Amino acid sequence: MAAPFAGDAISHVIGIESRGFILGAPIAQQLGAGFIPVRKPGKLPAKAIKEIYELEYGKDAIEIHADAIEQGQRVLIVDDVLATGGTAAATTRLVKQLGGTLHGLAFLIELTFLNGKSKLIGESVFSVLQY
Repeated sequence: MAAPFAGDAISHVIGIESRGFILGAPIAQQLGAGFIPVRKPGKLPAKAIKEIYELEYGKDAIEIHADAIEQGQRVLIVDDVLATGGTAAATTRLVKQLGGTLHGLAFLIELTFLNGKSKLIGESVFSVLQY
């Protein structure tokens, strides 16, 4: 999952809770980048910003440390599955709110029948497997 982004000067890899941590940390190491966790509300130890998003059955939210990304830093978002795209889209909004440059999103699996990419229009999306 790191190979498509080698040489792209990624400064930070974001892993979305929780399986994104397992995939994102080694990808960050391979790319020589920092790792940033995005978590459910109330789990991060320092000041955080929140993004609320729609689910098929209600609403949810994610948070990132308010000082995790500096203006212009190149960010790659990593998670295990792209399903409906709500969590990924919320994470892209957090990156942009902090001034980061979103370089792309990488997923192990994309469930194409759920059309999650429709919430990520204009973004570079890579997935290893598509179903």
